[in-house]
Amino acid sequence: MDSNGVDEQQMKLVQGAAGYVLEDVPHLSDYILDLPTYPNPLQSNPAYSVVRQYFVDEDDTVPQKIVVHKDSPRGTHFRRAGPRQKVYFKPADVRACIVTCGGLCPGLNTVIREIVCGLHYMYGVTEVLGVNCGFSGFYSKNTVTLTPKDVSDIHKRGGTMLGTSRGGHDTSKIVDNIQDREINQVYIIGGDGTQKGASAIYKEIRRRGLKVAVAGIPKTIDNDIPVIDKSFGFDTAVEEAQRAINAAHVEATSVENGIGLVKLMGRYSGFIAMYATLASRDVDCCLIPESPFYLEGKGGLYEFIAKRLRENGHMVIVVAEGAGQDLVAESIEQQDASGNKLLKDVGLWMSLKIKEHFAKQRKMDITLKYIDPTYMIRAIPANASDNVYSTLLAQSAVHGAMAGYTGFISGLVNGRHTYIPFNRITEKQNKVVITDRMWARMLSSTNQPSFMNPPNGATEGAN
Repeated sequence: MDSNGVDEQQMKLVQGAAGYVLEDVPHLSDYILDLPTYPNPLQSNPAYSVVRQYFVDEDDTVPQKIVVHKDSPRGTHFRRAGPRQKVYFKPADVRACIVTCGGLCPGLNTVIREIVCGLHYMYGVTEVLGVNCGFSGFYSKNTVTLTPKDVSDIHKRGGTMLGTSRGGHDTSKIVDNIQDREINQVYIIGGDGTQKGASAIYKEIRRRGLKVAVAGIPKTIDNDIPVIDKSFGFDTAVEEAQRAINAAHVEATSVENGIGLVKLMGRYSGFIAMYATLASRDVDCCLIPESPFYLEGKGGLYEFIAKRLRENGHMVIVVAEGAGQDLVAESIEQQDASGNKLLKDVGLWMSLKIKEHFAKQRKMDITLKYIDPTYMIRAIPANASDNVYSTLLAQSAVHGAMAGYTGFISGLVNGRHTYIPFNRITEKQNKVVITDRMWARMLSSTNQPSFMNPPNGATEGAN
């Protein structure tokens, strides 16, 4: 720890004039002295010969906050991603590996493909291994050799060609395997739990003094990783969610007092539900984990449903999977292998509660259709936007590892690709701010109540 309480193994703080702070990523030269450097092979790559000033200046950084006042301090910055003039690995000496962990997400295969192709075509690296089935694959599964030919069309398929799993992280066994196989670049694709594991791997590698670069590519379909603008697969998920919402709208409008209920992904963060609602314009109510709601009483969900059915004769509700968990009876206090809390199916629960309520009222007959497209969404290939984004994330990670950086993730900050220390993206989760303009835009689109002022005892009807 330095004088500011910062773990210097995880992040280096560099301070400059006018309140400038660089939260820098570790480098192999921090713990291995007198490392040789080599000219970057891109200098003689014909594909890049037309690019002016292709190499990133060592002083280039990207601000975390771009909306400032004239007297504001310059604030936190991150190191800009991209190729450097000097590299710390001879291409012929590189033996890289790639592993995917956690749940599926559109774009996984694209990231794998572009790491392999980036290493091969940009740097001349010929030895790349794929680790099967997540972290446990380091010590319990065989690896596969990956060449550009092997991965040429995998971006057209959903899922991950390497397989994935949750849990299975044994830092010592993993690093033993990395050392035994003489791997010197490790690319880890996964969410915040995976990147915590990646951070532990980096620390153990550093403790052993190994010349191994550890680079993370953050993956979460929920878009709940902080600091970065968005995670790959998010745009595809929002786009694919439209199909489910459209189906719910068709079902709801085809009968009298029809209700279409759609459950979307969002364990702790409601970004997919919010953006899918804004994109659709057919949604009457959007419920997310960050915004509590209640069922009974004035201003409650039941009252709003009855009002909207009287006005329009139909209604579409979108609910994120983590919404309303405090209301769901007999909630499960268990965790999956990644440490995530196992959630009750709020969509199924809501459909039953809504049906029960209106059956008891006997004032309005409703027809409710419940749609859960979760596994359909996460298993599809990335769309064009996510394919491009995944490509740039992968190439940025390759450039960073070849330049000797380690203990970092590649991510987009204010539209620029950067290198971010592991600890910055694992310390908290990115969540929808319900006092922000985007949530207000969503509320103005649906004209739903804010559910901010529940009457006394309003939650009793949920039990």
